Amino acid sequence: MPDTSSGGQAVANGEAGDAESGIAVELPGMRVSYERGSLVEEELAATWADQLRLWLEEATKAGVPDANAMVLATADADGRPSSRSVLCKGLDEHGVVFYTNYTSAKSHDLLATRFASATFPWYALHRQVHVRGEVVRVSAAETKEYWDQRPRGSQLGAWASPQSRIVEGRPTLDKALAKVQRQFGENDDVPVPPHWGGWRIRPEVVEFWQGRRDRMHDRLRFRRVDERWIVERLAP
Repeated sequence: MPDTSSGGQAVANGEAGDAESGIAVELPGMRVSYERGSLVEEELAATWADQLRLWLEEATKAGVPDANAMVLATADADGRPSSRSVLCKGLDEHGVVFYTNYTSAKSHDLLATRFASATFPWYALHRQVHVRGEVVRVSAAETKEYWDQRPRGSQLGAWASPQSRIVEGRPTLDKALAKVQRQFGENDDVPVPPHWGGWRIRPEVVEFWQGRRDRMHDRLRFRRVDERWIVERLAP
């Protein structure tokens, strides 16, 4: 039976308290007044890609950590969703690009449904951008161009990690990395693994969200209609 004492009521109200640790989080009272900016149609860039690039630049200049990080959401063949953070490593009028292991859980989802969404969460600027659409693999040439820019350690890690698979423990991963390091030595070029590459989300909609006071946020959406894009304002 639920505890109806004051302590039990606090937990029920969202104060995720731990009696032993003394930690309490008052979730209902946690809020921020968004007053850092506004977004109007007249100030939008000509294309969604230009607007996203502009906001990425502003987030970077503002010192937002990992400004190119985005929360990638996928679903498996049964419709069960998953989300995780990835880094956007490509942006143009064709879409946004990230790289991963093609045998990973996210890639299995993408192969099953061919759709994904991604959110750039710039909390410090009271901004978000949502991208949703079909996914396609990037070309081998584009993957190679990005791969050659990666730190050597990241290249070796891509060879060593059986991403998303169950492993016995950390030593298993350390041994796999050591094996790869011996395989390629200190100076040999590290080739792109056959199981690794990029995915491009080709947007159908891109929404730009700017927090406003009293939760009357600005939401402007680029939506693709046939071969053209229209801009729509959504209620907050």
